[in-house]
Amino acid sequence: MNRRSTMRFVTLTAATGLALASLTACSAGGGADDGGDGDVTITWWHNGTTGPLPDVWEEVATEFEEAHPGVTVEQTGYQNEELQRTLIPNALAAGDPPDLFQVWPGGELRDQVENGYLMPLDDEIADTIESVGATVNPWQVDGKTYGVPFTFGIEGFWYNTDLFEQAGIDAPPATFDELTDAVGKLKDAGITPIAVGAGDKWPAAHWWYQFALHSCSPEALQAAETEYDFEDECFVEAGEQLEEFLALEPFQEGFLGTPAQQGAGSSAGLVANGQAAMELMGHWNAGVIGGLTADQQVPPFLGWFPFPGIEGADGDPTAALGGGDGFGCSAEAPPECAELLEYIMSEDVQAKFAASGSGIPTVPAATESLDDENLKAVAEGLANASFVQLWLDTAYGTTVGNAMNEGITNLFGGAGTPEDVVTRMQDAAATQ
Repeated sequence: MNRRSTMRFVTLTAATGLALASLTACSAGGGADDGGDGDVTITWWHNGTTGPLPDVWEEVATEFEEAHPGVTVEQTGYQNEELQRTLIPNALAAGDPPDLFQVWPGGELRDQVENGYLMPLDDEIADTIESVGATVNPWQVDGKTYGVPFTFGIEGFWYNTDLFEQAGIDAPPATFDELTDAVGKLKDAGITPIAVGAGDKWPAAHWWYQFALHSCSPEALQAAETEYDFEDECFVEAGEQLEEFLALEPFQEGFLGTPAQQGAGSSAGLVANGQAAMELMGHWNAGVIGGLTADQQVPPFLGWFPFPGIEGADGDPTAALGGGDGFGCSAEAPPECAELLEYIMSEDVQAKFAASGSGIPTVPAATESLDDENLKAVAEGLANASFVQLWLDTAYGTTVGNAMNEGITNLFGGAGTPEDVVTRMQDAAATQ
């Protein structure tokens, strides 16, 4: 997954033409094009609700329909938390899932595979799986592939370069001490240093994740993920470091009720509209911020830098927290579902995805189409990372992940302790 290539811009028009040509050429092989049992409808749920991504997916669905007479693609975008925490689990449990849907790796994927909810893809789209290299590993269980990531990246700070300059900050913080100094300078200048969407819980939890990543040794992190071993004192230290940081009052007023990515009042909206200087968020955030500005464009003041290492801590200072978004097919989906996923992962569509600024593609050749300088910076940060730790709630699975996020949110609100977070994780793991 650590790769870096020369970037060049490919226009959406050119990418669309190439995509249609290649799709038409490969559509003669089977599925609905051969007549078969008649018309086929593919339901597709995704998390593209803001920025350019909804238009990209709509265009992809239309192209697939045009190349596959008799196939209808009903694609719908949902807010990420609603999709992951409610809609997909409920649909799977009820036996009425969409055909193609977002599949998150880690514990959640393992649970879905154990319940027989997902289609094994290795025999269906082997070349597609091979095309994304090691980034597909988190979507595999016991050597079989159940999802393919269309984007993968790392988390960092999205920041307002103008507000940094206004506060007298000459360069992005390279150490954690420099980050705390920047918070002080921004506050002295009357600027809200950091926006956080703690109302959605997981954005607040990611602060604890980062402290754990930079405080725990790689061995402790591995034991936590594979054995649910949270005995290392670094996990309590992560909460203590978070408490110390919260004491600086770095976040906006009312942060406990602020959503992350929906509307002008969200944490992303506060950065988009110049009301906060920074937000800690994943690689997709440029598109989200752009979708919340008045002109629906990524603002020219936006910059990015990785979470800095903590001097003297056991964690690797060049480690990164990250993950990706992938799609999989339900176990009972028609064959055309895998064909649609294969098209989504084609080099032409991946190039279109990259050129739109929606994220970092997983097909290596498509990274040449990245035009957004911040996404290039994220891609470079990914390439420079010593290793990438999967989002902790994803890595630990729904049961432990939810308990952990609840404990961290309580800590944010002053209603819990660093020890409480670890106790919640241990208690939840004991029920597995």
